[in-house]
Amino acid sequence: MINYIVKRVFSLIPVLFVVSIAIFLLVHLTPGDPASVMLGVEATEEQLKELRKEMGLDLPIYQQYLNWIGGVLQGDFGTSYFMKEPVTHSIAEHVKPTLSLAIIAQIITILIAVPLGIAAANRRGTIADQSIMGVSLLGMSIPSFLLGLFLILLIGVKLGWLPVAGYQPLSNGLWNHIKYLIMPAISLGAIQAALVARMTRTSMLEVLNTNFIKTAQAKGVKKRAIIYKHALRNAFLPILTVIGQTFGVLVAGAVVTETIFNIPGIGQLIINSVERRDYAVIQGVVLFVTLSYVFINLVIDLLYGFVDPRVRLDRD
Repeated sequence: MINYIVKRVFSLIPVLFVVSIAIFLLVHLTPGDPASVMLGVEATEEQLKELRKEMGLDLPIYQQYLNWIGGVLQGDFGTSYFMKEPVTHSIAEHVKPTLSLAIIAQIITILIAVPLGIAAANRRGTIADQSIMGVSLLGMSIPSFLLGLFLILLIGVKLGWLPVAGYQPLSNGLWNHIKYLIMPAISLGAIQAALVARMTRTSMLEVLNTNFIKTAQAKGVKKRAIIYKHALRNAFLPILTVIGQTFGVLVAGAVVTETIFNIPGIGQLIINSVERRDYAVIQGVVLFVTLSYVFINLVIDLLYGFVDPRVRLDRD
């Protein structure tokens, strides 16, 4: 297992290297002068030259990349020109709301999707199956921002059950922290729940049609035991994969939802940085999100061996 982990980590190095180049070029080859955007139209030529020199923009682009990636390898993502603080500090402050939102949304996704997917597979071809799949298709079709606006109007404005926007840190109390994240978590988790439910149904149907399940049924094993003890365990690898992917999407793709609900997370940080052309923050945040997505997929891959021992044997 240790050898496998080492191989997987080393196999990610070329991927991250290519991603770092893509991020750097995407930001630096964008038309427009970042110094002019930062200082405004009234800035003098001397001020522009001074800022370009301060940010290293006067160096050849390959030298700028080497300086940046050299700092990243030492844990230094650069310094924000506008916030006057290290990029790592900005990310650490803004990742907390995003991570809380992603975790709550993922819990909602799993609690809704897996039972519904199992129920649909267990009642294949019935009205219940068609209804669940119809609702899941609808869930995948509704944009998260539209669902979020609907929840704000209904639950926040009309019923007044939850605050319509804002954020409270966990230090202010668990309920105060959660109540500001329930609606955005639902708007994010509903789409992912639809995807996980469909994958759960498909994976369960494949296992339920295998010979060992039919043998268990012939032996008189209780249906509940067949579904949850035998079928779900053997069908869980594809479900685990899509759950891991959805969590990565929740961490990386909450930009619009955070903006609608005024949550000071990674989404707002990157939007503000793009508007300001704050190169260091843009590069740092995008690279951080990429690393997070890669790490999540690595963890899910390693969990395969614990869910299904046969996978562990294949690796050894």
